[in-house]
Amino acid sequence: MNVEILGVGSELLLGQIANTNAQYISQKLSELGLNVYYHSVVGDNHERLLKALEIAVSRSDIIITTGGLGPTMDDITKETVCDFLGLEISVHGPSLERIEAYFRQRNRPMTQNNVKQAMFPEKAKILPNDVGTAPGAIVEEKGKIFIILPGPPVELKPMFENYVIPYLESKSDVRICSKVLKIYGMGESVVEEKIKDILLHQSNPTIAPLAGNLEVTLRITARCPKNQDPYDLIGPVENQIRERLGDVVYGVDDDQLESVVAALLKEKKKNISTAESCTGGLIANLLTNVPGISENFIEGFVTYSNESKMSRLGVDKGTLEKYGAVSAETALEMARGLIQVTGSDIGLAVTGIAGPGGGSERKPVGLVYIAVATADKIQVQKYVFQGDRIRIKNASAKAALDWLRRILLEIH
Repeated sequence: MNVEILGVGSELLLGQIANTNAQYISQKLSELGLNVYYHSVVGDNHERLLKALEIAVSRSDIIITTGGLGPTMDDITKETVCDFLGLEISVHGPSLERIEAYFRQRNRPMTQNNVKQAMFPEKAKILPNDVGTAPGAIVEEKGKIFIILPGPPVELKPMFENYVIPYLESKSDVRICSKVLKIYGMGESVVEEKIKDILLHQSNPTIAPLAGNLEVTLRITARCPKNQDPYDLIGPVENQIRERLGDVVYGVDDDQLESVVAALLKEKKKNISTAESCTGGLIANLLTNVPGISENFIEGFVTYSNESKMSRLGVDKGTLEKYGAVSAETALEMARGLIQVTGSDIGLAVTGIAGPGGGSERKPVGLVYIAVATADKIQVQKYVFQGDRIRIKNASAKAALDWLRRILLEIH
């Protein structure tokens, strides 16, 4: 079945907000094996929305609308869809009760216009809103399926996952599952070259490469009857790709570098402290975003100035004068001093030039040194990243976490 996503709201057309709902829904539908051929956006106008629905119905089997389910006069999506289909609309008692309870629980008055959020055609399948006041609906009419969803992503996403996905799955005899391989340290073009023959001969499962956020992902998607395990199809292809790419594949699905590192620290029974200059605490922030990391993360320093590097980490003044703050020698002393000061098993130190100023021909913007110290070994690596200040900081943090991951893999 072909799907069209129709965003409703003048704020989308004015650029006041981005249409992230369409992006999210498209990603979820692709996992279900549904084709999304069109994204449309229309303002809060009855006639233009009617025209958009007419066009959508002419080319799609499922029309998903987002937005326009609020209590105000310009929230017209549900009413316009009913006009388009020639359906009467009336109050749905259970929805009204949920809305009234929502306001009572928050000790807020409910105005009369909120009642319109509980109005639906008789044939509609109501989608409860577990976060806000605007229920959604599914209407099957004239051989088409209309899925009407609220606009705020915090309301749309749980409604889509809890109610829409099971509904769409029930309409299909096919089971579709995906597994995403997460890759760091190898560019998209190199990844493609290494698995080019696999890509050229793919059928089921299919492989979709995607580059972004300084990483590459490979989504492996298998389609099979509901009584078959799709991972029987995914597994051999995944193994073949892993053999080609090696340890640049750092995780799967929702894994992030920081969560993989945190899991390895726990597995290896090691703790860590960090000392950051150019990244300004970003590495510590990423690690401490992982639940349970308190068992393995001791402390983090942002030693931004030379004085801080000397007073907090014991970096020698002569080293700074001779080699500079951004140097392999300084990074090594930062990491060594870190484990001495904190008693951590591992010390991770970063120093670099994030720009836009401060670079030179010998030490350009983007030059970064990362050092890792353990009780018996200290290592340093040099990187030169491209981009603006934020990109260089993010690239430095990711490179540090990935190198740390590789070091942890070698610990027995």
